[in-house]
Amino acid sequence: MSTNRDYYEILGVDKSASEDEIKKAYRKKAMKFHPDRNKGDSEAEKKFKEASEAYEVLRDKEKRAKYDQFGHAGVNGQGAGGFGGGGADFDNMGFEDIFSRFGDIFGSGFFGEEAFGGGGRRGRSRRSKEPGQPGSDMKIRMSLKLEEIAFGAEKKLKIKKQIKCDSCGGTGAETNSDFETCSTCNGMGEVRQVTRTMLGQMVNVQTCPTCNGDGRIIKNKCKKCSGEGRVKGEETIKVNIPSGVSEGNYITLRGQGNAGRRGGPAGDLIVLIQEKEHENFSREGNNIYYNLTLSIPEAVLGTEKQVPTLKGKAKLKIDPGTQPGKMLRMRGRGIKGLNNSGEGDQYVRLNVYMPENLSDSERKAMESFKKSDNFSASNAKGNEKNFFSKMKDMFG
Repeated sequence: MSTNRDYYEILGVDKSASEDEIKKAYRKKAMKFHPDRNKGDSEAEKKFKEASEAYEVLRDKEKRAKYDQFGHAGVNGQGAGGFGGGGADFDNMGFEDIFSRFGDIFGSGFFGEEAFGGGGRRGRSRRSKEPGQPGSDMKIRMSLKLEEIAFGAEKKLKIKKQIKCDSCGGTGAETNSDFETCSTCNGMGEVRQVTRTMLGQMVNVQTCPTCNGDGRIIKNKCKKCSGEGRVKGEETIKVNIPSGVSEGNYITLRGQGNAGRRGGPAGDLIVLIQEKEHENFSREGNNIYYNLTLSIPEAVLGTEKQVPTLKGKAKLKIDPGTQPGKMLRMRGRGIKGLNNSGEGDQYVRLNVYMPENLSDSERKAMESFKKSDNFSASNAKGNEKNFFSKMKDMFG
């Protein structure tokens, strides 16, 4: 299974979630879509395995770091220049194997009361989140030359965004003493309404409407940012581009997006990769292709040509009698793969130029060749077979 959905979204956790929060979120999803509770439900099975795939990545610090920076390309073993294996093939794994893989995360209570609604849930005794509201994520597109993709690069970007107010330090208040605890929520940042029903008490938790979840009120707002704790500005950000990225890959820079409100955490900056068209080369995976045109004498007699590569010009030997369409391989002249997964090669396609206008002397020379048995097309072994095979490939 290889889902395109965000792993954090699948588990229903924030990108800053702790290992314990991720574990609890997966356990909750696994209980919800457990096969014993959803017998014959293929959609539930899909969601169970989807959640397992997300947990497989996010529970591992190294895999999570790669996913956070490069998205799915960072943990997929196939396509788009994968950064390394993401782990197990959950699509072809049974439920028992998945339970076994994650050890005792489910515990003995997984099939008991706790899994199916038993036990109590402890409420929070104090406000656990930090003051302020998170900033929004930003997306930008970055166009890269093939040379930058081949060997990696460090790029600098000037980003217009919301930045922390330097006058109040992002708090939104004139001074640190200009705060008071919100009387509506008593600093909790949320209010609760308890409703009694036939099934027991139902608790509805909402963000405090007075302080917007901050848990405190500003008495004297900062004049520069009007109490927001952030202002419009511009920052120069460095982006390290690893070799081997592809069109559609993205790099996530944590905390480089818009600043949070009143001291809240900043959002992320997501850099979408675009490839610029190269004047000499085309790309296929980590390999590159170059078209080299020879003259008739060069193809017949053989020659040595200087051809461009991503590392500069290099000599390429052309053997006598080289046929048009032949592909020559230059090892290690391609793109360095992601995660040091090896270098691709450069392939050179050979074409032969046919002049349209000939001088009298050139025409006479060609007429003499025409009469030579050595230049007869009948000497081309398998010529007819090759022709019809090519036609079959084109139209078959």
